[in-house]
Amino acid sequence: MLMLIRKKQDRDETSLVSRNERIHSYMKTALSLLGFMIFLGLSFFVFHKTIGSTHTGTIIISQKDVPADAMVEGAIDSKESAMPISFESRAQAVQILPYKKPNTASLYVAGAHAAVVLDADSGTVLHEYASHDQRQIASLTKLMTAMIAVERIKNLDEAVTIPEEAVYADGTKVGCPRSGYCIGNRFKVGEQVSVRNLLKAALMNSANDAAISLGMYIGGTQAKFADIMNKRAVELGLKDTHFCTPSGLEIDGRESECYSSAYDIAQITAHSLQYDVLWETMRLPNMTITSIDGKQSHDIFNTDALLNQYPNLLGTKTGFTPLAGYSLLAVATDATTKHRVVSVVLDDSQRWQDIQQMFAWAFNSFTWQ
Repeated sequence: MLMLIRKKQDRDETSLVSRNERIHSYMKTALSLLGFMIFLGLSFFVFHKTIGSTHTGTIIISQKDVPADAMVEGAIDSKESAMPISFESRAQAVQILPYKKPNTASLYVAGAHAAVVLDADSGTVLHEYASHDQRQIASLTKLMTAMIAVERIKNLDEAVTIPEEAVYADGTKVGCPRSGYCIGNRFKVGEQVSVRNLLKAALMNSANDAAISLGMYIGGTQAKFADIMNKRAVELGLKDTHFCTPSGLEIDGRESECYSSAYDIAQITAHSLQYDVLWETMRLPNMTITSIDGKQSHDIFNTDALLNQYPNLLGTKTGFTPLAGYSLLAVATDATTKHRVVSVVLDDSQRWQDIQQMFAWAFNSFTWQ
């Protein structure tokens, strides 16, 4: 009997130990799960904070009490604006924008059939008049030609063979400061000239033969290069532009197909500012360029009447045909050299005076914050 009681006690003790071990095991598992959940929670918190500090976002500032004339001119008259300000991180500075000063007079560009003043870095239109009208733009086209050249040709010392089609083009050419007035050595058919020197001739001297040579070198024909130009215009979001030639010469009988607008030209100009070589070229003084073999030399004249005359001028490009009239695009900075403004006038017989007036008005009428 005593033996049976001891065996029962042994079984009870064994069962109790087993139960205690199971309870201990369950508690360890529960504690492990709890620890894992706490770890996940902390990890999520840290991850959320990290992403929150680098996530791209948009700040929307309310718009109220903006004067009507500021709305018409596309300018910002108050620090409160409906324009979204994008940023890549909270540490990045908010984009600097132009704000119109109180009691600022409106701008009137008397001579221009179309005009625009644009803050190059924010894209803000400071002033516009008929800026979306489709008009012939003549040699302002050459900035687009030059921009495509530097985008597609990495080595600007590559040799380009001058085609016959370029040599016998109408209008201003190397050696001919204006149509029918040739006083210097002209390009020869088959002559080889570097891309860099052709850019100088096209941008400084507004030489049609140089622009045509570049266009045909890239596209094979002028028509195919015009297709490249128009495709690039679409990529840039231009709505009022259709190019016909790399030089800006209109095609006889198809003149109405060759056009752009003051606004679109300003957009092209602002985009081209990322290519320093273009604007450094436009500021060069009169010079002589040579062929690849050094046997031919050509005098290049800069058509910029404000070169070394207007402070903080980054460069200009002129244009003229009988249909387009006298046109001009220009870029200048304020006295701090931090803020770049693009001005464009189309068909303006007093373009040089008006472009200076436009810059003076912009820098006197706006502050950048």
